[in-house]
Amino acid sequence: MVHDTTVLLDERRVFEPSEEIKKRALIKNWDEEIEKGKDIEKYWSDNAEQFEWFQKWDKVLDDSNKPFYKWFVNGKINLAYNAVDRWIETEKRNQVAIIYINERGEEKKITFYELYIQVNKLANALINLGVKKGDTVSTYMPMCPELLIALLACTKIGAVHSVIYSGLSVGAFVDRINDAKVKVLFTADGTYRRGKVINLKSIADEAILQCPTVETIVVVNHTGTPIEISELSGREIFYDRLIEGEPAYCEPEPMDSEDPLFILYTSGSTGKPKGVLHTTGGYMVGTATTTRLIFDIHDDDLWWCTGDIGWITGHSYVLYGPLLLGTTTVVYEGAPDYPDPGVWWKIVEKYGVTKFYTAPTAIRHLMRFGTRYTNLYNLDSLRILGTVGEPMNPEAWMWYYKNVGKEKCPIMDTWWQTETGMHLISPIPISPLKPGSATRAFPGIEADVVDEEGNPVPEGKGGYLVIKKPWPAMFRNLYKDEERFLDVYWKTFPGCVYRAGDMVRKDEDGYFWIQGRSDDVLKIAGHRIGSAEVESAFVAHPAVVEAAVIGRSDPIKGEVIKAFVILKEGYELKTQLIEDLKKHVRHELGPVAVLGEIVQVDKLPKTRSGKIMRRILRAHEMGEDLGDTSTLEE
Repeated sequence: MVHDTTVLLDERRVFEPSEEIKKRALIKNWDEEIEKGKDIEKYWSDNAEQFEWFQKWDKVLDDSNKPFYKWFVNGKINLAYNAVDRWIETEKRNQVAIIYINERGEEKKITFYELYIQVNKLANALINLGVKKGDTVSTYMPMCPELLIALLACTKIGAVHSVIYSGLSVGAFVDRINDAKVKVLFTADGTYRRGKVINLKSIADEAILQCPTVETIVVVNHTGTPIEISELSGREIFYDRLIEGEPAYCEPEPMDSEDPLFILYTSGSTGKPKGVLHTTGGYMVGTATTTRLIFDIHDDDLWWCTGDIGWITGHSYVLYGPLLLGTTTVVYEGAPDYPDPGVWWKIVEKYGVTKFYTAPTAIRHLMRFGTRYTNLYNLDSLRILGTVGEPMNPEAWMWYYKNVGKEKCPIMDTWWQTETGMHLISPIPISPLKPGSATRAFPGIEADVVDEEGNPVPEGKGGYLVIKKPWPAMFRNLYKDEERFLDVYWKTFPGCVYRAGDMVRKDEDGYFWIQGRSDDVLKIAGHRIGSAEVESAFVAHPAVVEAAVIGRSDPIKGEVIKAFVILKEGYELKTQLIEDLKKHVRHELGPVAVLGEIVQVDKLPKTRSGKIMRRILRAHEMGEDLGDTSTLEE
């Protein structure tokens, strides 16, 4: 909570799982599973047994050189083999692996066998292009089947993939390509976005002039935008032509558990993007285990994570997690409100989606349109909902629970990061839920709340979130920046614990309440108050759709709150509403929430994954350089 004595009303509201959910759940007793997870080596070893290893590991965890942990030491495995090949000799052979849908209503279904053939053909084509184990391949592509095939083909032959989100600018594109020394780039003619075709090829053409390591550019003709052969330089080739005539079998490369799998660049509140390096074995075990247990995956499930593969959510929970379980994954290309705000719910009804995972920012956006669209479509197929990317404010939680889940679907409010690779704090389906809380640490994870000296803080008091034991899907380093890896994540607190960079508190039930980034936490008259909690209080007011807050210097309080709000239609920020909002926020959070100024805006600066960039608001307020804006939505 924001300070020791304030308790939000919603914190007292506990939602118990239904008997149907409990009966179906893979985990029957949360406390017993947590207890099993205390022996982390046995817990993760047991979960690793679900995969086919070419060579069994000698040691589950090597922690002799902290924080450079190693998992499943000397184990040999191939992630693409486990995600695709191993299903071919089972009853899943002709099951649909990927359902691709775009905002134009077009669809494509690919079975596991068809995916197997396509991955093998492209893997062989990459070998013929000279790509070897350890080489880096990048993609700058829409959310389309060829993107997933390209990543799996890289994984099949041991190439490292580095995805570039298809909305990034030329400068951000160039930085990432050159830093990773990319050998082959996949791109496309364009992508569909709100009824328009965005030309990706022209952006790639401009960027690639500054990328000397790229030897081949593979172009997918995705939207049908004409690309003349004369436009293609000697190092470019069409995707279809590349795989034409290639053999339908490719021997999977035996990868050491600690061999690099991918580099994913992330930026947010700090400057230069960080190249987060993930490896093979532990990442595979962590993502598959969390997908299976947190979302209670069964053979009859249809999984839809709305995340883009340009971000970690798309890597872990659109591509690898579900396919490693032999589960059909929905891949959607388009906006959540185009051609109308019911497009997602139409898809849920049409295909019978059972597990749905999206971002709070999307839910808050769709809340603007009321319940017309959620009532228009039959959402009875849904069994479990999830959220990812930022804290879920109670107002949005309740709307999601009532109108999408129809008060029968538990919400898995997951906390994790690009660096963690997998969920670390989350409910499971049988957990009693509190709106706005990410609940408890996943089994095998030891999370805590500490003060600035690293000492545990009392329950109810805010502090820094730390992870005290290693976990299998953890990143292994920052690419070519080991010093930053150590300084940012491991040196802040004694005992080599992972500093998450988030502020959090833990209540009397051991439930975690994420307050926001440590640089997004305000300090008013000695009290810490999380930006996310203030924003939640604003959004709980019927006039407010979305809000972002920053600290403004104050000679008495140290800081007071400056709020930027988006109002619902029909409201204007006049004197009476300003006073109402101030009273409302103080009522929700207590007198510590001192509001200095409220400003009405049409938009908020966000990353393309939907996170509010308060750093941009602060820099603008102070007249400072905005720094790295490559991940801004606009």
